[in-house]
Amino acid sequence: MNEKKRKEAAASLLKDMEKTASQVRELIVAMPPHDLLGYIYAQRLMKAMTDQNTTEEQHDAGGPDDLINENQFLLEYVHAVLATDAARSDATFNEGQCAELFELGRKLRKQAMFFAMVTSANTKDSVFGPDTADIEFRAKSTWVMLRGNRYQVLEGEFYRYVLTPHDDVLKEVYGIGATDIAAGFQAMTDASRSGHADAITEMMKQFDSVQAFAASQAKPLEDVIEAWAAANANQAKTTSRAMDDMFRGGVANVSRHTKLPPTLLSDLAYQRGEETEFFSAGDFAGTPYRTLPARKKPLIQLGSDYYAVDPCFTRDSGYRALLYNLLQRKPDYKKTFEDRQKTMSEAAFADVLATQLPGAAVFHEVYYKDSVSKQWSENDTLILVDDVLFLVEAKAGAAATIASPALDFGRHAQSVQDLVLKAYKQCERFFNYLNSADEVPLYHLVGGKYEECGRVRRSDYRVMVPIGLTVESFSPFSAYCKELPQVEPLLGRHAFVSLSIDDLFVLKRLLPTPGEFAHYMEVRQAVAGIRRAHLFDELDHLGAYLKKNRFDQDIADQLKGGKVNMLIWDGMSDIVDRSFEGEGWRSGPFPTQNFPEEVQKLFEALDATRARGWLSAESHIRDLGEEGRNNLAKMLSDLRQTLNQHPARYFTLSGDREPLFVWLQQHDHQIDWAKVSDKASAAALAVKASNVIGVVAEVSADGTYHRAQPFAVRIPTARTEENGHVYEDAKRMAQPTRAVNLNQPKNVIPPVKTKRPGRNYPCPCGSGVKYKRCHGR
Repeated sequence: MNEKKRKEAAASLLKDMEKTASQVRELIVAMPPHDLLGYIYAQRLMKAMTDQNTTEEQHDAGGPDDLINENQFLLEYVHAVLATDAARSDATFNEGQCAELFELGRKLRKQAMFFAMVTSANTKDSVFGPDTADIEFRAKSTWVMLRGNRYQVLEGEFYRYVLTPHDDVLKEVYGIGATDIAAGFQAMTDASRSGHADAITEMMKQFDSVQAFAASQAKPLEDVIEAWAAANANQAKTTSRAMDDMFRGGVANVSRHTKLPPTLLSDLAYQRGEETEFFSAGDFAGTPYRTLPARKKPLIQLGSDYYAVDPCFTRDSGYRALLYNLLQRKPDYKKTFEDRQKTMSEAAFADVLATQLPGAAVFHEVYYKDSVSKQWSENDTLILVDDVLFLVEAKAGAAATIASPALDFGRHAQSVQDLVLKAYKQCERFFNYLNSADEVPLYHLVGGKYEECGRVRRSDYRVMVPIGLTVESFSPFSAYCKELPQVEPLLGRHAFVSLSIDDLFVLKRLLPTPGEFAHYMEVRQAVAGIRRAHLFDELDHLGAYLKKNRFDQDIADQLKGGKVNMLIWDGMSDIVDRSFEGEGWRSGPFPTQNFPEEVQKLFEALDATRARGWLSAESHIRDLGEEGRNNLAKMLSDLRQTLNQHPARYFTLSGDREPLFVWLQQHDHQIDWAKVSDKASAAALAVKASNVIGVVAEVSADGTYHRAQPFAVRIPTARTEENGHVYEDAKRMAQPTRAVNLNQPKNVIPPVKTKRPGRNYPCPCGSGVKYKRCHGR
């Protein structure tokens, strides 16, 4: 399509969107809001029930549409219209008009996606280089489609953490503090998540009560309802509320379902007809490419109560809207507010993941003299744990959630730069500083003077991960940032990773030990360094890790040969998603990679001992595939059971990777470290390895692992009189009596078959076209 036709198509689509949006508005304002909400929520409930009995084959054959997304889109427009238009006295409910409304919603979404494609297709190289057109399309399509991509059950935890710095001022302004506000937001999301189920349960309970009352009166059910209600006023009121929740949008009534004070709710809510911008005259009037009112105030006041009409924007925008209004009410708090926000965001990584970072040296606000400019520079947080280094740069960047990319893509681009490139550049500067000398000093700024607070040697760290951390989720840009031409692995080796505080609350649960977390971050960093391979967000990365372990190697294999120009892994988060479903999610179990019990005991001993290099040893073992893990467990178990006859046993696991040398020492027996060293050196010569990972474990024959620690294996380069016995020992070892060959697949388990998208579902590449017409052909 040439430039002229593209502009004509875009102009035509814009007019069509504006017309469709106007029709949507007319239908919504003509109906009573409570009845309309009840109808839309009921459709979502029926969809959920239908999906339980719908197979993948039925979806592929053109089964039920994605009604949940359609509902969400309509709810955004219900909120927008209620905020824009005053209540009409002649409003009447019409189910036929509701069906028409759903059809118009589908039409408007489709028009918006086509508009994103047409207006982005020929975008010239800009700040994002050759990827600018693709990023512009993703920005526009995400603006229209992506909502609430977080786990509802963790909402309270997120709010409690991010609001705690402002607890005193929240109490002063609203009368309640961070903990109670967080509980309110959690109650809000719980009502959206399980409100209908709770209402059904309550109605069934009261129905049983009425039946029992009728039986006691020996009268038909219909004859005793009034008498039952009179005798059970509280239960009747509860039943009435349950019916309201079920049929009239009551699940969205936050005045009922939370204990948040009216002052706070009013700050987050529009009154009917208060909003004046969304449908005002001009380009994009009423279209999804204007800023939906819910992005600014997520609630609506209906009568004396406040409603979270649109549950996703209540979550996505509530935090920012609350803090904005807090500052409106207390403008003199702005400077202190900014300082507290900075402190909170910079500390978040180490705070939330404290269990995963035991004994870590944590440096906040690290200063150093830049090796190039010779000027003082600062980084937010440096975390050193064993041989792993994390450098965290925290950013805010709310512009991308307020400014429409269709109206101001430049502002969107600047927001990406603020969130990604600024953090990346700050990390790059520090990594270059680390690389400028064998050891570099770190400083704190105290009373206007720079005081040395530590020293760091780059050679001490096997893994170094530069991280950009945002307070709010920035998907999908956080995962796509590696495509920016400016983002290259630092020092040619260390890829940049973008995360949000939301992500941390999930990672800490599903990767509960330091070894699991450190290994995940190694693999995650490896994937961050692979261009042209896309997973949507951090949860997809986590799911891929849990399913496939070294999924970076799978991706590299699929991209090998240059025949694939774009690789998409979709739906990998399903294993994570299911962990937060249901009322018993807290008790788990959460998904985890499988390790034999004997290997788990070794991990626990390494974790308990935490001798220098223990994360490296764990990482090496966690790299093993299923066969390697089983081989290791068998050797550990077999030799451990003979420790009553032999004070020490040893073996080597070797193959197409660095060998693992394990020395098992009977507990309470002195370790002969000279002998350990000689045997490990001989093992290295026997398998002709240039490097060997050594582990010593103190074990009892009954299976108790008391201590475990890594050790450096020295490999001789030439035979001498002093080491002749090592070479002789190596000859004996070369006859494989104590070595286990480990040529095996790299995955933790055989590749898991992942569910491909239904043929009539949107293609996961983000094109907006059905899968069967795009990458499913």
